[in-house]
Amino acid sequence: MRTVMDAISAAPLYRPVTPGGKAFSVEMTNFGPLGWVSDRSGYRYQAFHPLTRQPWPPMPAVLEELWDRYSGAGSPADACLVNLYRAGARMGLHQDRDEADFSFPVLSVSLGDTAIFRIGPPETGRTQSVRLASGDICVLAGAARLARHGVDRILSGSSRLVPGGGRLNLTLRRARLA
Repeated sequence: MRTVMDAISAAPLYRPVTPGGKAFSVEMTNFGPLGWVSDRSGYRYQAFHPLTRQPWPPMPAVLEELWDRYSGAGSPADACLVNLYRAGARMGLHQDRDEADFSFPVLSVSLGDTAIFRIGPPETGRTQSVRLASGDICVLAGAARLARHGVDRILSGSSRLVPGGGRLNLTLRRARLA
């Protein structure tokens, strides 16, 4: 946890907005050569923090090791989106479609408070809820790579791991072609 918090201090959390100008309820930052950003210009990957204009900090080695162990990708992750969920934060159903090659998985690491995670088929269809607790890893790969997913709510106080409370979700991806 300490290495993750140190990396966050090098690229401060900020609250992005959607292309329509609505603020996200989560705060974000990124690690690695690329970072996923959202603003009035749209959704994209870029090599620098939108506020500090500095490059994203390197991805902590422990995250690279998790990617190597669980992704089966054969190529390193080049982006790690960090979402901080405090009380009341959520993430609507969406698909991760900003990457160049959907054959690479999306690997998510949960730290801190438990999340009620919702997941469903890529097109329409019934979704289901799953609790993701601190330390859980979720891999969206193969037929599930484009699953619709989101966070309905956070069970505040279910962990004391994150300073100030809340949940950190670290989402590793291969954003560009190998």
